[in-house]
Amino acid sequence: MTTDTLLAPQAVNLQAQVSGSSFYTAMRLMPRAEREAMFAIYAFCRLVDDIADDGTRPRPIRAQELESWRADLAALYAGQPAGRAAFLAGPVRDFGLRHADFLAVIDGMAMDVAADIQAPGLATLDLYCDRVASAVGRLSVRVFGMEEAPGLALAHELGRALQLTNILRDLDEDAGIGRLYLPREVLEAAGIASDDPLAVVADPRVDSACRALAPRALAHFAAADRLLASRPR
Repeated sequence: MTTDTLLAPQAVNLQAQVSGSSFYTAMRLMPRAEREAMFAIYAFCRLVDDIADDGTRPRPIRAQELESWRADLAALYAGQPAGRAAFLAGPVRDFGLRHADFLAVIDGMAMDVAADIQAPGLATLDLYCDRVASAVGRLSVRVFGMEEAPGLALAHELGRALQLTNILRDLDEDAGIGRLYLPREVLEAAGIASDDPLAVVADPRVDSACRALAPRALAHFAAADRLLASRPR
């Protein structure tokens, strides 16, 4: 993994986080320009996600840090000194990465900073999935070189599939930090009235709620599979 597009301390820390992951293995198979662009996107996502998840600091401070990232991105796209976002300049130039998609990721992180999400409505959950996952997909498919329409469709479907899977996988971990992403509608259908994360995961009916959400993830995976099957290797 190179450090060409990142400040060295950031690159070292992020390399330590991803060096044993499947993401890192797949990234190393890519040509250098694409690989470095994907690492830059990953780095951005990790940096803003770490702000959102840093429960040791007050919410207003974390919100201000996200606003600082917005300002740095605005400067980058205006051709001005971009502060912490400067490492994104090359990928933005080379692959036409869109300002709106980076901002969408920050918007998703801001949802977690504003308050711990607890049993959102399905529409709010879908918006969250779009921001924290599908927006990353929209950035990624531009690096992959996909045509716009199928690329955007793949980002929509696979982003939601993966984020819903993460929600189901991390239910206990999220509850431990006061978050509950299972939508209110599936909880109510399972007979669970509480939106308290720890109470919900301790309720035996949560299995039913999870089984109600899983088909949504599977449907998005199936749609993504159909899109991938239609594209050249």
